[in-house]
Amino acid sequence: MIDVTPSRSRPSGRRWREIVPVALRWALPVLWVLWAGLAWWAEPRESTESQLDRDLAAGQVVTFQRAQGWADDGAYWGSRPRPQYAENGGMLAWTVANGQIRYTFDVPPASASYPGEPDLSANTGLDARLAAVAGPWHVGGDLAHRIAGTAGLLAGVLTVLWLARLISGAPPLAGTRWFWFWVGLLPLGVGVLAWTYRELWRPPSTPVLDRGSGWRGFGWLVLAGVGISLLVSTARVVIGTTVVPG
Repeated sequence: MIDVTPSRSRPSGRRWREIVPVALRWALPVLWVLWAGLAWWAEPRESTESQLDRDLAAGQVVTFQRAQGWADDGAYWGSRPRPQYAENGGMLAWTVANGQIRYTFDVPPASASYPGEPDLSANTGLDARLAAVAGPWHVGGDLAHRIAGTAGLLAGVLTVLWLARLISGAPPLAGTRWFWFWVGLLPLGVGVLAWTYRELWRPPSTPVLDRGSGWRGFGWLVLAGVGISLLVSTARVVIGTTVVPG
């Protein structure tokens, strides 16, 4: 008789199906909290010329750029705004040593002066002062750009994990895959949190008969997206850009 030593088998597919939801149940909220903290810190904050003067006097300005507003080329909630470079742009953006990004429209370029209007030639000196102590924006590498880049990376990882589970995991119980796909595109990652709560933390015991369809999810995306934008804009006006930047 030949004795066969039983080999240690790999975890079964059923076991993995049990482990993954538990891991994601904690990983997704933790990643979102990390992203939210970094994104809030690195979000551009509207400031003033006097604050720029104070930052210059304290040697806090790291990079700067003349721009014509902000651009956001990303197609999802984790994308980061960037200043649209313009040599004679009416907006001046700068980063400071603590990793924050500030901008102001109070210092238009000297070339914006017209006969009969206030002399803006002093702003040429301001740009020269900035160029003497700070680097150009596009070089990056400073703390503010690293924080913003890390926030974008966390948002990307969070989105990939959510999509992978949504597409290849067990069918969702509270809504169809298309329903959660559209809801997951809501600003600030709110939709991903909603999916995590409804499908991982508090899933229904049995599939909902009238599960949310793709059209219903798209409707939620439009309506809730507008509502979130209005809520953030109102909070920014009431509380201020220091607490609600943008």
